[in-house]
Amino acid sequence: MTHSLEVRHHEADGHAMADDRDLESDRLHEECGVFGVYDHPDAAALTALGLHALQHRGQEAAGIVSFDGARFHSERRLGLVGDNFTRREVIERLPGDNAIGHARYSTTGGTILRNVQPLFAELETGGFAVCHNGNLTNGLTLRRRLIADGAIYQATSDTEVILHLVARSRRNRFVDRFIDALGQIEGGYAFVGMTNKKMIGARDPLGIRPLVIGELNGKFILTSETVALDIIGARFVREVENGEVVVIDEKGLESIKPFPGRRKRPCIFEYVYFARPDSIVDGKNVYGLRKQIGAILAAEAPVEADVIVPVPDSGVPAAIGFAQAAGVPYELGIIRNHYVGRTFIQPTQSVRELGVRLKHSANRAVIAGKRIVLVDDSIVRGTTSRKIVQMMRDAGAREVHFRIASPPIKFPDFYGIDMPEQDKLLASHMSIGEMRAYLGVDSLAFISIDGLYRALGEKGRDPVNPQFTDHYFTGDYPTPITDLVGEAAKQLSLLAEAS
Repeated sequence: MTHSLEVRHHEADGHAMADDRDLESDRLHEECGVFGVYDHPDAAALTALGLHALQHRGQEAAGIVSFDGARFHSERRLGLVGDNFTRREVIERLPGDNAIGHARYSTTGGTILRNVQPLFAELETGGFAVCHNGNLTNGLTLRRRLIADGAIYQATSDTEVILHLVARSRRNRFVDRFIDALGQIEGGYAFVGMTNKKMIGARDPLGIRPLVIGELNGKFILTSETVALDIIGARFVREVENGEVVVIDEKGLESIKPFPGRRKRPCIFEYVYFARPDSIVDGKNVYGLRKQIGAILAAEAPVEADVIVPVPDSGVPAAIGFAQAAGVPYELGIIRNHYVGRTFIQPTQSVRELGVRLKHSANRAVIAGKRIVLVDDSIVRGTTSRKIVQMMRDAGAREVHFRIASPPIKFPDFYGIDMPEQDKLLASHMSIGEMRAYLGVDSLAFISIDGLYRALGEKGRDPVNPQFTDHYFTGDYPTPITDLVGEAAKQLSLLAEAS
């Protein structure tokens, strides 16, 4: 039986988004968050709520595909979840008891509608919708091979690779076709897919990207983080294990482990930055972990100071931990404006130069005349950090010390983190002393790699079998980087080739 797809979509002002990207280029961004619910009468509404909770994982676009027993329905929009999926008429256009959704942040190039997920295709076995968090490190290689073989691509996202691989598999059952496709891909990924009969989830063999299972009134849910379960009142069941495929249908949930077992190596930045502070990752409360990171940072790099100031919002938990361990007052010395809209930023250099001040302002009352310690989660390019330091100087800070709750980022990522090319990473070409001078601070220190591991409950980093994926600090990539071209490590993506 053929199941047709009903599609509606909406384009936003891409020019405004491009300008806003200039403001955001000095932060790390995760590519996306995923959500899926099976056999619930409010499937689309629950998916929209779940995507709200995952908005921090991707702010450029969102999409939902539902299935009503006869047809697939798709709504894919550029912009925030709240700007597109809060109106009743939109949710009513997504009928059915099954739905999957996606919040997107593209790795490189402009966001275009054809890349917004979930993607859908009519296959020999029926309709198939799929979305994923992460990046395929051989996606470009597979894409070129498939195109040479006659495949026709509509998008420039590597998610479309999985559609073609499933379509070309000669296995009989859909699940076997999906597993056949997974066996050909490399990288870090968490997939959520939906057919007319099943919902399917898969996590990469190392568990680099996260995926969890929830339950609401006996109905199963798949999503990137536990906060998406909390927002709809669902119960956390467990994490999808590394290398596991879960299949949800009318019989319940089936676990399949089709590949040889490997030791789990989740992305350590989930704990440091990406996951929302109120999430539970691998049984650990993220907020508590970040406070512990701050406490260990204070022990490793003490400094005489009058006040500890977080760089909001990501530096807040670590700064609290640092202040408590150091016995120094914690104050909000930087106030963040949460209401700067994307369309406010104009494409002129003079306004872009004011970008940091649009989002952050100094709280002079707690800074003037003080020796302050700024605490942030990471330094990427360093341009934003430099402006914040100058802002503290302008507000009258007597001394400005900088403490970073992650080791120096020296290497690019290929598993779904939007990160500049290596030569744009400040720590890749500057020593600590050179970075201190560039940033204009009185002292600069990063948590050690072993200190970070201790904060996460380990004795330290095992150099032979690292417990986490941490290549951005160490250069130790956990999988082959098939798409890497040339001797210099460059950030590669399908979007980059297409744009």
